[in-house]
Amino acid sequence: MPTTAPHRMAPARRRRGPGWVSQQHGAWAMLVVPVLVGALLAGPTWRHALLLVCWLVGFLAYNAAGLWLKASRRPRYLPPVRAYGVATTVLGLALVASAPSLLWWAPVFAVLLAVSLVCSARRADRSWLNDGVTVVAAMLMTTVAAGLGSPGPLPGAGDPRTWAATGLLAAYFLGTVPYVKSLIRDRGDRTVLAVSLGYHGALVAGALGAVVVAAPDVAGAVVCAVVALGLLLRAALVPRRRPWPSATAIGLGEIVATVVVTAATLVVV
Repeated sequence: MPTTAPHRMAPARRRRGPGWVSQQHGAWAMLVVPVLVGALLAGPTWRHALLLVCWLVGFLAYNAAGLWLKASRRPRYLPPVRAYGVATTVLGLALVASAPSLLWWAPVFAVLLAVSLVCSARRADRSWLNDGVTVVAAMLMTTVAAGLGSPGPLPGAGDPRTWAATGLLAAYFLGTVPYVKSLIRDRGDRTVLAVSLGYHGALVAGALGAVVVAAPDVAGAVVCAVVALGLLLRAALVPRRRPWPSATAIGLGEIVATVVVTAATLVVV
């Protein structure tokens, strides 16, 4: 009689090590929007596409390096650091070759990167300091993108419209730090909620003040005030929902808010 062939188990699929895919899903909008706005202000070119790719790959390298430092430099965390680091270097050299004046920004971003990596090494990557530093670095990309290809030191830094766009985006994204903390990591913490409400209340007050003094451009100030008021209502009402909103719902809400703020920024500036 024929014998039954022994059952062979399929080889187990090897799991990809840590650091290859960022778990900071909310960071992508914060990375893309400033470059997009800066490019639209300056007039998009192929250099902006290269800048965006280099910036995103650089973020993956930064994320992998932060995890490696947080894990006390364990070897299993090192492969993505090497891979993304090499890719960022190659892309960065190509970018600098096409726009050498970008090197003027290198010291600024080097300081911000150093502060953030120290936070990761101390396992304080979720601290207020690190969140603030990463937001500032991302928002400066608005100015970098707007001045891409321009000669002189810190290209783009001399344009008031660019700084206005940078400031508006920074005001929004800095506010997402306490807002998201009040929903996820520190939900139920009254102090964090108070910080979120206080910050967004200050945005409304500033926008209303701009309506009073911005005689040449009242319409732009009104747009800012309406958006700021909407963000304040969101910060006040969403954390009070029961049951708590899911991560998916929070993420979708952030997408909508980011689109609104981006559109308002382009209209105002």
